[in-house]
Amino acid sequence: MFAHSPVYLAIDDSIVLRHSKKAPMSQIHHQHGNKANLSQYVRGQCWVALAAIVKRSGCNTALPLLLRLTPQAGNSGKLVIARTLIRALLEQLKDKAVTVLVDSWYMRRSFIEPVQAYNMTVIGQVRIDTVLYKRPWQRKGRGRPRKYGTSYTKEEIKRLPLNKVTVHLYGREQQVNYRTAVAKARFLNGQSVRFVWCEFEDSKGKKRPRLLLSTNTELSGLDIIIAYEKRWSIEPMFNQLKNAWGMKQTWQKTRKVLHRWVHIIALGYVIPQLLAIKCPDSVLQLIDNTPWRKNTPITAGRIRMGLVRYFSQVRVRDWWDGKSQKFQPPDTDILRRFEDLL
Repeated sequence: MFAHSPVYLAIDDSIVLRHSKKAPMSQIHHQHGNKANLSQYVRGQCWVALAAIVKRSGCNTALPLLLRLTPQAGNSGKLVIARTLIRALLEQLKDKAVTVLVDSWYMRRSFIEPVQAYNMTVIGQVRIDTVLYKRPWQRKGRGRPRKYGTSYTKEEIKRLPLNKVTVHLYGREQQVNYRTAVAKARFLNGQSVRFVWCEFEDSKGKKRPRLLLSTNTELSGLDIIIAYEKRWSIEPMFNQLKNAWGMKQTWQKTRKVLHRWVHIIALGYVIPQLLAIKCPDSVLQLIDNTPWRKNTPITAGRIRMGLVRYFSQVRVRDWWDGKSQKFQPPDTDILRRFEDLL
């Protein structure tokens, strides 16, 4: 459906709160979201998600592709899981321009280098004290050539040309001041990256600096800022999956069954989103239940209401055969013969 557009992927993790210690992979996690109504450490299940970012009605929408539960023990941490999720989609992403958007947790050398080996670009936010070096001057004569030049300090960054733009980011028009240059990243073993030192002005005039990195040095500073803004759409996706689509109520006893059920939920979330993006003529029949919203855009929520109206008449629980322990629809041949009789 999106073969002719650049592919943007976002990777992030979220915690589904659990009370029982018997839940699959239930353990204590640091609640780094700093939510006021939660303690600093909570018990829950940590999910790492890979989502595709698409454009819909002038805004970005995240569509979950794969989710994986972090284990309680072993070497399969979040960085390993993130690499595994990308590797699982290599066949579908072949010969496409792919950009992976991540936050500061995944901006590590152990994640960036394997992703670059797949000819993908990585854009993410890093700590503002990340060590960046100027490209060294080429000296003549004997001896080993220099790998790094002088480091970029805050004073050095302030000497770079300042760019001021007003751009629509994070749902509103914002004044952005940024400086950009190509440097060598120490944590990437001297790889050349383009960094963007940007400051967003809030309603009170305060400025909060952010440091963005891109492994593609040919991108401009504004392109990097706009591309990284797409990553934020994965946060509403987690909110919808957990609070509106029943991800918090997935109380399965085994990890395998839990993975299956969560991916069924993710698939149910994606289908109305895709129908709202493409909007074929058959979708118009699903939104007849809201005639008072004729001139409003076709949203995934309206399509979901129409699907619920149709499928609420289907007795899905009767499809489970307790004797054979299989879940399948009724015999369609019998229904077809019955229709022929009518």
